[in-house]
Parts: sequence; structure tokens; C-alpha cells
Amino acid sequence: MNIQEFLNLTVFGVSIKGPIEFLFKVLIIYVITQSAVSLVRFLFRRSHNKNGNAFLEKTTASFLQRISVYSIYIIGGAIFLSLIPGMEKVGNSILAGAGIMAMAVGFASQEALSNFISGLFIVFSKPFRIGDVIKLDDIVTGTVSEITLRHTIIRSLENRLIIIPNSKINSSTIINSTLSQQDICSFIEVGVSYDTDLDKAISLMREEVMQHPLLIDHRTAEDKDNNVPQVMVRVISLGDSSITLRAWAWADSSKDAFSMKCDLLKSIKERYDKEGIEIPYPYSNVIIRK
Repeated sequence: MNIQEFLNLTVFGVSIKGPIEFLFKVLIIYVITQSAVSLVRFLFRRSHNKNGNAFLEKTTASFLQRISVYSIYIIGGAIFLSLIPGMEKVGNSILAGAGIMAMAVGFASQEALSNFISGLFIVFSKPFRIGDVIKLDDIVTGTVSEITLRHTIIRSLENRLIIIPNSKINSSTIINSTLSQQDICSFIEVGVSYDTDLDKAISLMREEVMQHPLLIDHRTAEDKDNNVPQVMVRVISLGDSSITLRAWAWADSSKDAFSMKCDLLKSIKERYDKEGIEIPYPYSNVIIRK
């Protein structure tokens, strides 16, 4: 029995030629679709490996790869629908583009479309990239882990994943600690009482900062020639119960700056206690009349 005779066989009066041809076409569509998806992922992965700017390429490639893969699956699904009797018009309309728009309007809400467009703005305007340390509206701080079509995932300092819609990020104030220079200035602020010898308090504060191992010298050559102190300490405010001193301390990264600030607040407090310098705090006097 040759192939033509096999296809002419009937089962319960129904020819098997039609179902076999349909299954064969479906198999071909599936193989081509999966091959195209694998090829796209390979090309994006290879392009990322060959690019020197890893952060930029990783962000753009991850976003565009998702769009490409989804588009291939939609085209494959449209071709599959065109094989089903009665669904040819639906498949052809999807392939022509009108069907894709109808599906987007039918299944995507206004908010979802807004997040998608906002994601495009984020990827191509690049206010931040995957791997950047950012702060949103002085509320959320962490490392950008992933940028998807709908949302951005940020890993917080507590190692929690924070998922934020792209449209909300586009309307937020973003502080990017990675986009420019990595070194960062940390403000070390301590309040002292009004009867304190300020010159002594400033000198002790500068000594403690200078001893910290994470401190870096951020002065320019001109500053050094002019004998500008490596750590600047100034009086910044006269409060109700204390005088606030601020030290400008530089570190290599935001992580080092945070650790240095925590250590210095402890060491300065202990040094002031040892030297008899008061760090005041609010207290009340209660008068009882008989």
C-alpha cells in the first residue's frame, strides 16, 4: 500500500485524508513557530554577549525579545485558525493586522495599554536600566531586577521583590544612584547642646569620620592645593533644643555610604559621651501645685 492508497482509506465512512493533512499542517506550523522563537532568543542572547555595555543591552534586549516572541506566537495562532473551517476570515484578519488590534482592545484595559506604552518609554528613554539602584518618590529603594511589558520589578534592600506598574513609575520622581558616577556623599548629622564648644565638637566629628575605612577622598587637585579639608563639617541649623552639625562624607557606592553612616552615628555618639559633649533630647518638667 502506497501513501496515496493509505490516504484514500475511510474509517466509518469518513476519509482519513482530511484529518491527516490537517494534523500535518498543524505540526508544520508548530515546528516553524517554535523554531522562530528559539532563533529570536538565540539572536538576542548572542547580541547581548557581544555588546560591551551589558546593562543597556540587557534591558533593551529583554524588553524587545518579549515583544518579538509574543508576535511570533500571535502569527502562528492566526495561521492555525485559518486552517479551521469557518475560521479562515478570523485568521486572515489577524494576519492582516486588524485582528491584532481587535484582540488588544478586547482583552487589554486602558490601564494595561498605558503600562505597555510606559514600558516603551522606560526602555528607550532609559531613566534607569536593569541592575541600577534607584529610589522612587523617596518611598521605594532597591535594584532594578526586570522590566516587563506591564511592570517593573525592583529588589529592595530587604531582598523583597516590589512589582510596580510602568505607568506609575513614569509619573514618579526617580533618583538613580548608578546612572552617573558611583561615588556618593553621605550627610552625617548630629545635634549638640547650646553650651557646647563647637570647634571641639566639629574637630571630634571630623576625626571620627576620617578614621572610617569606607571614606574616600573626593577632593580635586585644586582643593588639595588650597588645603580644603577632606571631610567638611559645618553648623547647618540652630534648632529649638540643639545645634545641628553636618559632616560631608564620601563613599564609593550607596551601599558603602549607608554602612558608613550607621557606623559613624554610633562612633560619634560614643566619642561625644567620652568627651562630655551633650547630645540633647526633648524632655519635660512637670510642676505639681498643692
